[in-house]
Amino acid sequence: MRIAYFDCFSGISGDMILGAFIDLGLDLDKLIGYLSKMQLSGYKITASREKRGAITGTRLNIKVEEDKQPHRSVAHIRKIIGESKLPAQVKKTSLAIVERLALAEAKLHQQSPEDVHFHEIGALDSIVDMVGACLGLHLLDIKKVAASPLPLGRGFVQCQHGMLPLPAPATLALLGDTPVYDSGQQREMVTPTGAAILTTLCSEYGGVPSMSITKVGYGVGRHPENHPPNLLRVVLGKTSLETVKERLLMIETSIDDMNPELYGHLMEQLLDAGGLDVNVLPAQMKKNRPGQLLRVLVPVGLRETVLQILFSETTTLGVRIQEVERYSLPRHTIRVQTPFGNLPVKVAVNPQGNYVFAPEYDACQRAARRHKVPLRQVYEEAIFRARQKLSKGDKEN
Repeated sequence: MRIAYFDCFSGISGDMILGAFIDLGLDLDKLIGYLSKMQLSGYKITASREKRGAITGTRLNIKVEEDKQPHRSVAHIRKIIGESKLPAQVKKTSLAIVERLALAEAKLHQQSPEDVHFHEIGALDSIVDMVGACLGLHLLDIKKVAASPLPLGRGFVQCQHGMLPLPAPATLALLGDTPVYDSGQQREMVTPTGAAILTTLCSEYGGVPSMSITKVGYGVGRHPENHPPNLLRVVLGKTSLETVKERLLMIETSIDDMNPELYGHLMEQLLDAGGLDVNVLPAQMKKNRPGQLLRVLVPVGLRETVLQILFSETTTLGVRIQEVERYSLPRHTIRVQTPFGNLPVKVAVNPQGNYVFAPEYDACQRAARRHKVPLRQVYEEAIFRARQKLSKGDKEN
């Protein structure tokens, strides 16, 4: 499994993330090609080699034609990403980042997330940064992101709302449980976009995780300072561990007064926002009332997003949150040709060295309906073809 460790010794921003990914080998033309699958125009992406101190890295520049850019609402951004032809996982993760950033801005300005417009949080270049970061993970086949504690700067920054103290209020709202420290630097070290991306993607903070290092990339920031050099270092590696350890949050609440018809919509909202698992369990509650225990497993960075959904979409007045560790088998997805079409199948290897197969439910369901056959038949055929494909040594997706 491939891991990316974000060494944020000089902070983090969206353009630094993309610069580091390009430095690691992400093809710029391929990135631009994928981004063109969204209905966005009026911008140009270039990359150049620049030096900060003794280190040379990649500087990514996004030039925006400001006079051609409308004020985009969160609903508009959801539509742009959701209706694009981007890979499904890229869309899901990108939308989770957008929602997280919109919630932070809405809370600060005491308005609904639906009323937030993206001229307030970086406009088109932020959208490109957020979606581009998710594309970088996808194209570089990075399955896990870890990061160092984040350094915070001092001073002031001029933005759409006037002069703001550093760290910017939106940045502080996004960081939540993320470990931070005072860098002593009189400049912006962590941007709201950088904070939104990292806190959504990152599963653990601290030192370099156990892995064998394969490559190191440097994303160059816009500041010319060399103490420390304005760079984001991303260390790419592989783990030989049989399981993947993640730090997650288990958010739960007990409900006994909600219309059961609402749970389907609620579960879709939670999963679309980036929830990893959602369970509704029967529970016997106070005064002998039958009820439901709702549990949501989420990355640490999505705490506020999920709380917003739970307090808006359910009748609960309070939730319980506990930090948990999840251990899972590393997995990847292959595609297999079957009589019912080309189907995706997740593949893992258990501690005994045997393959474990999990066909993608939605794709199999569509195939079963299209061919008018039992869903189980489609599942069995997908597993058979996947086992056959891997036994021939063909592991390409």
